[in-house]
Amino acid sequence: MEPRLVRRVPLLLYGILCICAGLVLYLLGVATVVPRYLFNLNAVLLRPSELLVWYSGLPIVIGFMLALIDLFVLFPGKRRRAGLRYEPVADNRVTVALTAYNDEESIGQAVKDFLAHPLVRSVIVVSNNSTDATFERAQAAGAITFNETAQGYGQCVYRCLTEAVTLQPTGLVALCEGDSTFRAYDLEKFVAYAPHADIVNGTRTVEGLRQYSTQLSTFMYYGNLFVGKLLEAKYLGHSTITDVGTTYKLCRSEVLQRLLPKLDPSINLEFNAYFLDTALREGLMVIECPITFHPRVGLSKGGNTDNWRALQVGCRMIKGVVTGW
Repeated sequence: MEPRLVRRVPLLLYGILCICAGLVLYLLGVATVVPRYLFNLNAVLLRPSELLVWYSGLPIVIGFMLALIDLFVLFPGKRRRAGLRYEPVADNRVTVALTAYNDEESIGQAVKDFLAHPLVRSVIVVSNNSTDATFERAQAAGAITFNETAQGYGQCVYRCLTEAVTLQPTGLVALCEGDSTFRAYDLEKFVAYAPHADIVNGTRTVEGLRQYSTQLSTFMYYGNLFVGKLLEAKYLGHSTITDVGTTYKLCRSEVLQRLLPKLDPSINLEFNAYFLDTALREGLMVIECPITFHPRVGLSKGGNTDNWRALQVGCRMIKGVVTGW
């Protein structure tokens, strides 16, 4: 196997998964103490419990070995690149594309917020078959409106990006949501990072920039961070990822034109993780930018509805990152 191919193998990712599997086995073995003594099943469960605890060490040791090889042997080669990138964007005007689904309470204010920003040239709103007045209120606020008839978050995001790069091309495209969880003033931070990246991904992980009460629960926060670190481990040395679930991101228009044909819009609520995975696989530079996060207006319709739904979306993200989408 050629050295270059060896450096691409995500040993750290596999190592983390092995360690997690070993810890799960260990905890299962320890947990059997409850039925063993509570229901007098010691004779039946003692041997399985001992086997679980004993053999849980095997994947943990293998996982640590894979992680150490990747971090201390292969990492320098994976991280090596030609200098620090600084490529100013010739046209730093921004086309903002907002996803919307039954957001009539918030979409008008969101459109006005972005249109008022001096860097924004136009705002596009893609309504994903909204059954309320989302489409009409976005139009009345000054947005260029579209209705995406194919249901699904991935379909809506894909339509947003497609319309943004073809309708009124600018140097930069910002993808966001119409539920007022994000603000236009963060565009200045995005644009400041733009010379260093192809895609600037917003991260909601900075505690001082998140309002106290949002739809991002503590479980979702750390689950999102965990999946982000799995993706970072997969492309070790190429990016730092702490938030795979945020919609708010800034992309170079010419990069989007190359990336869009490689995306599958049928991927639904896990589309943001899939988008980042695809971008990194294609060798694009992804950098994160801390953004503010606010309580949404109206009810959540995505993966943040509740912790159970977030767990399901997170598991699909992990499956996609590890085995492919």
